[in-house]
Amino acid sequence: MEIQGRRILVTGASSGIGHALALELASRGARLVVTARSVDKLEELAAATDAEVFPADLSICGAAADLAARVGPVDILVNNAGAGLAAPVATIGDDEQARAAFELNYWSPLALIGALTPPVIVNVTSLAPVTPWPLSGGYAAAKAALSVATETLRMELPDTHVIEVVPGPVDTPVQAEVRLIPGSARVLDKLPTGSAERLARRIATAIERDRTRVVFPRIYYPALALPTIGRRILRVLARNVRTDDTVFRTGSQGDAASIAARASWRPRR
Repeated sequence: MEIQGRRILVTGASSGIGHALALELASRGARLVVTARSVDKLEELAAATDAEVFPADLSICGAAADLAARVGPVDILVNNAGAGLAAPVATIGDDEQARAAFELNYWSPLALIGALTPPVIVNVTSLAPVTPWPLSGGYAAAKAALSVATETLRMELPDTHVIEVVPGPVDTPVQAEVRLIPGSARVLDKLPTGSAERLARRIATAIERDRTRVVFPRIYYPALALPTIGRRILRVLARNVRTDDTVFRTGSQGDAASIAARASWRPRR
């Protein structure tokens, strides 16, 4: 679908991939609608792009339906908003914070899809389901659920263009948070990492050229085709990661350590 003149809703647009994508879509003539929890950052984005701003906390049950009612019809929906809860699976269980994270990463995207039924759906999942990592099991599970739902939507809605975006390591504030997990920084430093701006260009091109999947960086395509091998390698690397009972929430509304890490993040250029 041509982006010029299309009304596009981007969730999680205040930072990282969502922010970069909003700027890229605006540069291609989109009529932007943006949402996130950070009102100040959304207003800064609106000043640069003339975007419509609809603040929302999509980790709250019912918030997605309310957002859809306020936004109205769109041509393209980009379900990008996401955050995690860094915690051992057995420790966090079905804690309220874990449920809120699943709401944000899975239920809210589906609610927006059902309420808006746009011609083009872009779901940002993750490489995490095929490359699980200590303390990120809940996040990986939610993204795995969204990935399966995305594939199912493609079969159930043959007249809708459904795109899955599968990011591997991307140089965003999220990377600063992941580094808070003991032992993770040493592993991340060895992995190929892409920029949010380049991924944004790939996503926009996928929309315009009717592609169905974007894996980024491209070098991680084999991980999807051969997940068993990738998981074996990661199990070895994960031996250096401490998995105690430490729990912290990530994202713009995360714990103090997460917020400090995001604030100190600088692009690796």
